[in-house]
Amino acid sequence: APMRWFAPVREETRNGVRILRAWGTAKPNRHLTGRIANYLSYFASATLAAFRVGPTDVVVTLTDPPIVALIAIATARMRGAKLVFLCQDVFPEVIRLLEGFQNRYVEAVLAAISRLTVRRADRIIALGDTMKRRLVETKQADPAKIVIVHNWADARAIVPGPKDNPFTRQHGLVEKFVVMHSGNVGMSQDVDALLDVAEALQDLPDVVIAIVGEGSRKRHLQADAERRHLSNVRFFPYQPKALLNESFASADVFIVSLKRGLAGYIVPSKLYGILIAGRPFVAAIEADSEAAQIARDHECGIAVEPGDRDGIAAAIRRLYGDPALREHLAVNARAAGLTYDRERAIESYRNVFNELCR
Repeated sequence: APMRWFAPVREETRNGVRILRAWGTAKPNRHLTGRIANYLSYFASATLAAFRVGPTDVVVTLTDPPIVALIAIATARMRGAKLVFLCQDVFPEVIRLLEGFQNRYVEAVLAAISRLTVRRADRIIALGDTMKRRLVETKQADPAKIVIVHNWADARAIVPGPKDNPFTRQHGLVEKFVVMHSGNVGMSQDVDALLDVAEALQDLPDVVIAIVGEGSRKRHLQADAERRHLSNVRFFPYQPKALLNESFASADVFIVSLKRGLAGYIVPSKLYGILIAGRPFVAAIEADSEAAQIARDHECGIAVEPGDRDGIAAAIRRLYGDPALREHLAVNARAAGLTYDRERAIESYRNVFNELCR
């Protein structure tokens, strides 16, 4: 293919919408220096893109990269637009609770940016009640400005499917009881617990712990599983959207986890795909987290304390030995997923923007 000239901002049109795409480096996020390089390069590119934006009614800024909010604040003021702060996660608390990212100077800068954005925003979108409470308690956010819009999954793209499908046949999983972690294999999830759980379940030879996805902890987990001779742990690459139905249908049970202290600062978006796929889950997560609340309120999962290896293993054993319970939770999961469907979320965002413009 011919070499393309580098452009810090690329322009394209999709479905009649003009899109300006900012550029950033893609250095590994395992170290603070790599993450900072990614943030700064994207910040510079997004600043250039901001000057090319035409008349604007609403400016929406996400929380990651956290410094991009500064551009959003300036653009909203320059264009006389309303500012919406969409909190997918909360900084600097997320960085503070992850290994290897502690730096008081970086934390101070991110905390100042976060508080400034909360003050300047006309609306703040939180992903759930716990995140709203965290924003009020730690950022002094005005509760009247906060609107809760949950993450979602597309009910038309993901549907409950049969266990016997091309994915399970290809990987020899048709006759296995598959306990799946799907998505980012990173530092916010307690993925190391999966290996301890696998070791505790070795007396059940048809149980497989399937770790699907990529992330900073994957290589470490693979090496540790090999060192511990855990033959009941299988690793799979990230699955493209076209194969999500098959990979989700291969799971009998999903695992959703977060390290202690992260509830409300991060909401695992993978949960909504699990629900819409009609699969039960074990939530190793704090009791006030969105995942644990959904498990209890909709009776579609089993919640245990974060890091509780014995509790996770016991929940899996219970589901393994009780097909009727699995079916009950699965039916409830699909019903719950429909309340978090993509179309409902889009309507919620539309209402927020329309209300601001009025």
